Amino acid sequence: MIDVDELRRYFLGLQDRITQAVSAEDGHAFAEDAWVKPDDSPLRGDGRSRIIEGGGLLERGGVGFSHVRGDHLPPSATQNRPALAGRGFEAIGVSLVFHPYNPYVPTVHMNVRVFVAKAVRAGEEDIWWFGGGMDLTPYYPFDEDAVHFHQTCARALQPFGPALYPRFKEWCDEYFYLKHRDEARGIGGVFYDDFSELGFAQSFAMTQAVGNAFVDAYLPIVQRRRGHAFGAREREFQAYRRGRYVEFNLVYDRGTHFGLQSGGRAESILMSMPPVVTWRYDWHPAPDSPEAAIYRAIKPRDWLVGAVTAG
Repeated sequence: MIDVDELRRYFLGLQDRITQAVSAEDGHAFAEDAWVKPDDSPLRGDGRSRIIEGGGLLERGGVGFSHVRGDHLPPSATQNRPALAGRGFEAIGVSLVFHPYNPYVPTVHMNVRVFVAKAVRAGEEDIWWFGGGMDLTPYYPFDEDAVHFHQTCARALQPFGPALYPRFKEWCDEYFYLKHRDEARGIGGVFYDDFSELGFAQSFAMTQAVGNAFVDAYLPIVQRRRGHAFGAREREFQAYRRGRYVEFNLVYDRGTHFGLQSGGRAESILMSMPPVVTWRYDWHPAPDSPEAAIYRAIKPRDWLVGAVTAG
């Protein structure tokens, strides 16, 4: 029997711990927007969205908790498991995106969640799975930041088997890829979905380990880079590269598609979008410029051995 209350307590507590740590670093409190979807709506449940805009560190940052139920899984949730089409569902999770003001501090994303597809016939059982991960999107890359981020992810997964980090790292590289650009979104991290192979208790424990590792993975990078001097050139490049972030979220991201297709709350779903973005027609940085370094850094590689980038 799945203890939904235990799941809910963990995800709410994770949101609390992350917002407290990041608020202390930013110097500003998150505003909270609690919401409820009524029982007569297609998507029922509740959540709380916490957001900083115009902070000391974050130009925009959001950490959302949601616990929702619906009568039919949307296409984004069944594209890899079509046998589940038509089932009702329950989903609980935390998702965050932080867009710092300083272009030398990378954007970061993290999501951890659990899905339960409800039985529809006598004799059937509920089908559950976990998903999540975290990935880093720098604008001006630094080797030590990428290595630290990946090492922290690897340590979090190590107790659950040595094969998980390389598997989830490769999955992340493949998932956060803009096919229409032939380009990765960032330097990756770990990603997994439809995960149940360790059994419920250990799969949940693994997901907790990923969520709990986020602050240790990200804040040391913030603390190293937030005082780095920058000017209009760096801000313009940051805004340009943020366009790739928007493109990925709207075109490919399963979480965004799930939220919008299931009738979720648009403000909470789209709080991941950066506040200032630009697009330029067929623009490329000058060879060997600081801006060109990111295009070398985002090529998939083994960061645990410390790859060479410019930065």
